[in-house]
Amino acid sequence: MDQIKVAIADDHQIFRKGVILSMRPYTNIKFISEAENGEELLKKIKETAPDVVLCDLKMPVKDGIDTTKQITKEFPTIRVIILTMYEDERFVGHLMDCGAAGYLLKSTEPAEIRKAVMEVMRTGFYLNPFVNKVLIKKNYSKQKFNPSLSTEVVISDREKEVLTLVCMEFTAVEIARKMDISARTVEAIKDRLMERFGVKNSVGLVFYAMKNQLIE
Repeated sequence: MDQIKVAIADDHQIFRKGVILSMRPYTNIKFISEAENGEELLKKIKETAPDVVLCDLKMPVKDGIDTTKQITKEFPTIRVIILTMYEDERFVGHLMDCGAAGYLLKSTEPAEIRKAVMEVMRTGFYLNPFVNKVLIKKNYSKQKFNPSLSTEVVISDREKEVLTLVCMEFTAVEIARKMDISARTVEAIKDRLMERFGVKNSVGLVFYAMKNQLIE
């Protein structure tokens, strides 16, 4: 993988510098810009085009929630990882719904931050145990229903194979190679499944598949 360009937004300069310094041993990650708030970050994104953004939640001028929404809307190829002190399940679920690719606490070790950056570039998302627990709980509590044969989810063999590989964290290109189809076809199948299941991204696909036991 080529060097990954990262931007960081946090209103505490000491914390920003600390993260950047702690990541120096990982030469495949390069910090190209830093910002004190979401508005400054968005301006610099247009100039520097990072691959990944590490973004705090509570910032002046423009907070991390509004910033994440705008980035995922205007720059869909940029992966946003929330890096915050807020260990609140409500924030996790909401930010993932807004398009965040991962959610880390500021107490996270540099090695895990690196792992998160690498994973969101490879698969589009990073799910640590904390986020896993929150999203599973969120998906199970979102709707309660009695099992019924008439509401059984039916997918084709090809759709099931794509879904299984998505859940195994393979990228569209890797799935295409394994299935001997084009990456465009893989993306089309994923889009079709997301529309059918009523989810917005790969994270939603994974948890829908888990909840409905669509994969073995």
